[in-house]
This record gives sequence, C-alpha cells and structure tokens, in this order.
Amino acid sequence: MVDKPKMQNSESAKELDKAEKQLEQFEKKCQELTLDRMNEAPKLEVEAQTKIASKDLDKMNDVYLKPSNFYACRAKFNERFREKYNYAKEYVQFIAEHNELKGDLIEMWTKPYAGVPAEFWKVPTNRPVWGPRYLAEQITKCRYHRLRTEDRPTQSEGGVTYYGSMVVDNTIQRLDARPTSSRRSVFMGAGA
Repeated sequence: MVDKPKMQNSESAKELDKAEKQLEQFEKKCQELTLDRMNEAPKLEVEAQTKIASKDLDKMNDVYLKPSNFYACRAKFNERFREKYNYAKEYVQFIAEHNELKGDLIEMWTKPYAGVPAEFWKVPTNRPVWGPRYLAEQITKCRYHRLRTEDRPTQSEGGVTYYGSMVVDNTIQRLDARPTSSRRSVFMGAGA
C-alpha cells in the first residue's frame, strides 16, 4: 500500500483519516458477502411466462430433446453413483423459460457425473419439452446475485452527517424450468 501523503494542515489529515475509515468499513462489508450469505438473499419473484391449460397440454405434440453435440470422457464412471445417475437421466416434461431474454433459445453444456460425456443442449423456451432430469435441474440452478450500493448516512459528528455505501444483494433467477401439470411427468423427485 502507498504511504499517506503529508498534509500541511490538520483538518485535511482528519478528513483523509475519516475517508480511510469509511473505505475500510466498505471493504469489511464486501468481505462479509460470502456465498452462503448471498444464497440467503431474497429471491426476486418472476411470474411464469407460459401458462398452458392441461387439456391444451394433452393436445400438443411431445418434443423430446437430444444433445446436439457431446464430448466423451476418458474417466471411468464410478459405479457407486449408478442409481443416482439412472434417476437423473430419466426424461421429465418441463417448460423452460429465459427470464433475461424472453423467448430466446437456451444453449448449455451438461456433465452431471464424472465418466459420462459432456453434452450440449439447445432447449426451446415457453413450450413443453421432454428432457433428462439433470438438464431441468441445471436450468433451474441458473441464477445470479445482484449487488448494488445505496447511499445511506453512516455516521454523524458535530452536526455533520457522513454518507457511505452499504452493499445490498438480491438473487435473480436467469433461467427456469417449470414442471408441467401433466399426470405423466415426474419432476425433480416429486411424485405424480
């Protein structure tokens, strides 16, 4: 760190010390933002983009997704995870939604376990599709934390109020996969 500049008068030195203390407080608050703390942040609710009646859902053609590309894995699959993998690769019906770019195609790679190939998926949005459970679960995990600063009074001394920044965070669901209300679907461990 750079040494403090030498001040000619004591008032400017005091101001510099106050600014340094405020910066230290801000850095301390930023360091307190761990991933666990961010995951506790309030999640902004987003209204479902697609609402399809169950009678219309039964009339729609079933769309089954396949990976458009994949890369093999040289690692050997650990057989202790075979039962979990078989459960994760079961096809479920869901409606994928892109909350940032409404109606845009979702493109993503998946690799649920070591020893299985990495797969590239192109998932259409706002319509019911059938895909593996691990794909739907990975889509629902696509969220981010929005950090912003707010100017608030931090301290008052001698009738003077100092304003500083306080970090506030929210969780925003970027992509979502909602289960369809069909009787045929078993989604993310919920029985039909």
